[in-house]
Amino acid sequence: MTSPSTKAQNRSYAAKAVNEVLAQWGARFGLSWIGLLIVVAVFAPFIANSRPLLISQAGVLSSPLLSALTAGDITLMLVFFSVIALFFIKRLFMAQKILVIVATAIISSLLTNSLISNSQVTIHEQHREAIAEGKYQWAIHAPVPYSPKDYLRDYRDTGLELPLAADDRTHLFGTDENGADVLSRMIHASRVALGIGLVATGIALLIGVMIGGLMGYFSGIVDMVGMRLVEVFEAIPVIFLLLTFVAFFGRDLYVMMVIIGITGWTGYARFVRAEFLRLRQQEFVQSAIACGLPLRSVLFRHMLPNGMAPVLVTVSFSVASAILAEATLSFLGLGPVDEPSWGQMLNQAVQAATFNWWMAIFPGGAIFMTMFAYMLIGEAMRDAIDPYLKKAAR
Repeated sequence: MTSPSTKAQNRSYAAKAVNEVLAQWGARFGLSWIGLLIVVAVFAPFIANSRPLLISQAGVLSSPLLSALTAGDITLMLVFFSVIALFFIKRLFMAQKILVIVATAIISSLLTNSLISNSQVTIHEQHREAIAEGKYQWAIHAPVPYSPKDYLRDYRDTGLELPLAADDRTHLFGTDENGADVLSRMIHASRVALGIGLVATGIALLIGVMIGGLMGYFSGIVDMVGMRLVEVFEAIPVIFLLLTFVAFFGRDLYVMMVIIGITGWTGYARFVRAEFLRLRQQEFVQSAIACGLPLRSVLFRHMLPNGMAPVLVTVSFSVASAILAEATLSFLGLGPVDEPSWGQMLNQAVQAATFNWWMAIFPGGAIFMTMFAYMLIGEAMRDAIDPYLKKAAR
């Protein structure tokens, strides 16, 4: 078992690294932007929705928005609040917190999908018509009173419209070719961007750590076979593989996540292998082996925490690459069909006879800012963890 002093040293080292990361303005900016995106993605139904938040009809209060929440909406909020709660629990290690978050996501997803039916037909006009006819005494709307799939709302609003071009309608970012509000679609598209980045990177990280750890610890024939496997996967062109799967199996977002994940683990495997080759000769590892600890304890309790520093730096860059891959497919018209996507909206900027600047600047700016934020976080983590950079600075 890890002694209390070792636990304190690990925590103090982690706290020191976090403080060094937060001391850089680039990391603070990147974390602020990613944090804003996470909040927007989790609470997107409450920020942009055609259904009123609260209505009063014949003296009875009701919430059309709450009654229309999907299982995915509730699962995201439960996971979000569990992450916030675990942040204030200091007794658990990071690995334990991750397991709790994953278990919360799985259990809440199963429960909400079994209890909530998402098959109801959505008619976005009904509440606007009810308000116009005076059926509601009063109604409180979301800050952006349009849903991302609220198409063809009336005869005046059926296509592209410049931002704030009409006096009787408020479209801060304009509308797309179907008449849907661009700001609403961008808010809901943040779920796709963050989801594909985090899930695909999580899959790649899990595979890479497992294979790289076995390669570095056992070496020999295991290392040789593992390196050949790494070289095979590194030779696979990810974009062409995604195009092939889309052509045969349709535009499934979850398939994209899995493909990006199972083809992007090689970098993690190389880093973990190199760290394990170095750590397996260290005294604390040899002592753990001599004490008869099981293999999983030696690998994941003693070696892995000491070899994860370079891997964590790579995670931020991998998330950015996964977001760019999805945006590229959506720009080519091969992204998700039923879900709004930044790349899909960027594609609409060049499809019409004229260049629609608002369809290029706002989605393109969101893609750039998100990738730039992850890059800044990765650079800050590298500067805080890399001992050679610290020596050079001295």
